[in-house]
Amino acid sequence: MAHNLNTANGKTSMMYVGEVPWHKLGTKLENPATATEAIQAAGLDFRVVKKTLRTTTPELSVVGHYATVRTDNLQVLGVVGSRYEPIQNRDAFTTFDALVGEGEAIYHTAGVLGKGERIWILAKLPDYIRVNGNDLVEKFLLLTNSHDGSGPVRVKLTPIRVVCANTLTVALDGREQEVRIRHTAQAEVRLKQAHEILGLTNNLYGELDQIFNGMSKKMMTQTMLSDFLKKIFPDPPDKERSTRMTMVREKVVELTENGIGAEMAKGTLWGAYNAVTELIDHYRRTTADDMAGLKSMWFGSGERLKKKAFETAVGLLN
Repeated sequence: MAHNLNTANGKTSMMYVGEVPWHKLGTKLENPATATEAIQAAGLDFRVVKKTLRTTTPELSVVGHYATVRTDNLQVLGVVGSRYEPIQNRDAFTTFDALVGEGEAIYHTAGVLGKGERIWILAKLPDYIRVNGNDLVEKFLLLTNSHDGSGPVRVKLTPIRVVCANTLTVALDGREQEVRIRHTAQAEVRLKQAHEILGLTNNLYGELDQIFNGMSKKMMTQTMLSDFLKKIFPDPPDKERSTRMTMVREKVVELTENGIGAEMAKGTLWGAYNAVTELIDHYRRTTADDMAGLKSMWFGSGERLKKKAFETAVGLLN
């Protein structure tokens, strides 16, 4: 299953608003969804419990280790320790209502990956960042939860450029623009506190407004562009890999001229930064699995590269 989306009872566990994503799979909602509606439409209304691990001899248990299990279909999602406490999808997502404000967000997509070991919801906040007047960047918050012990609940800023759907991963003053909530007994309390931390959202997007518009006014010579790209994609010592990295930089240069929306930012730092993000989001693939690409964009090597590009670009504004 290349898309890696969960399928239960012949139905793909994903919902969306607007254009059809993900191999034209999932349930379309015509109107902005509440978290409860998103949970139901995306097949996320299942619970996860811990079960004692046992050997093939039933009376022998594995001390200190437990399986996380879906109660609706008894699928084993992962193996965890004694301190791990499942955070239920409903608890994580309904708390998200408080983070974004009732009536102020569109739950854009939500879904289940694999057997249910990872879930996500992407919420669009009101208004846009307007770069140079007509280049729009949408404001999103992304929440993910894992049920296999691989990571905490994460809620993060995820601005997306409208014209080309580039995910503009950012790092302001070295700060991670996200909240992480560990799967411990105190997790429910920390979920309730998350909205206070993310009360900074409007201020952070205000900072991004100034930075993105500053990038749009910063003109780049070919030498400046070359130096910018070498900081993001430096030459490795291996000759073969060095040749490959040169090809990557050349592709980014091409995207500054001919990429999606390039005409709105040509010759500027904003155009160079978006060319890097376009390469990562739409061209840089190590696998045919679309979800592997999404994970990289949001949490993996793609995210790290985009943060590096952002920090390098901000350094040129100083």
